[in-house]
Amino acid sequence: MKITKLEHMLEALQGKTKKRLVAAYANDSHTIGAVGSAIDKGIVEGILVGDEATIKKVCIEENIDVKKFRIVQETDEQKAASKAVDMINAGEADILMKGLVSTDKYMRAILNKERGLMPPKAILSHVAVMEVNSYHKLIIASDMAIIPQPELSQKVAITNYVINTAHALGIEKPRIALIAATEQMSPGMQACVDAAIIAKMADRGQIKGAVVDGPLALDVAIDKESAEIKKLTSEVAGNADALVFPNIESGNVFYKTCTKFCGSELAAMVVGAKVPCILSSRGDSTLTKLYSIALAAICAK
Repeated sequence: MKITKLEHMLEALQGKTKKRLVAAYANDSHTIGAVGSAIDKGIVEGILVGDEATIKKVCIEENIDVKKFRIVQETDEQKAASKAVDMINAGEADILMKGLVSTDKYMRAILNKERGLMPPKAILSHVAVMEVNSYHKLIIASDMAIIPQPELSQKVAITNYVINTAHALGIEKPRIALIAATEQMSPGMQACVDAAIIAKMADRGQIKGAVVDGPLALDVAIDKESAEIKKLTSEVAGNADALVFPNIESGNVFYKTCTKFCGSELAAMVVGAKVPCILSSRGDSTLTKLYSIALAAICAK
């Protein structure tokens, strides 16, 4: 099933084996509400690690049946994140989710050398799937939140992560655009050099399962008319399924422009760890967190 809208992810999971989700420091209404809704839709089984009294209070205020959750008591946010990671490692859950814990403490638990979730030589990245009203399909984008200035090997990993995400969404041969400030090959711009190398790697079969092109400026990657005006011949131009950004600034600005200026809805997760790790902002809506749970459930093994 090819998923063309975020809400279709919820439909695609109906009747499938439920994944087990553990939320770290799940003391807030958005996290509890999203996990509760995912349970109601038959997507996951939910474990909340946090202060039981606070969780029960939120459930009463939001009219949520607390009995649908398994609650693991922990009042300290760092210990709650570590305990949630321990449960993943013990085989008790398939998906990790960030609750009210701060991002640095959440990531610290994931990256812990003795007790974390990192396979040897793994590279973490952040992948978002966005529904932008002005675009004709879902767009996958990376990296907006983890790697500040990815080097070539990290960009190769990011490219493979967005390809895997596209496959999980039912896109058999996704079109991947490697974004730079220009589609011209400019040796003085590292983004152009790296994009050209990665595109050639894909041409030679070193990166599989997608059509990869770059460097591409954002306009030609997503707008067919711009590509035609610039006389650019490319299987990706004007029809990209995924955008790989050259650095965190460009990716993050794109991400926030789409959500704040355009009102785009999204799902997001951290990939590269042993399991999908949902890294939504503490201020994200319940719907964003629900879609992120669905994306993680689709991608979880």
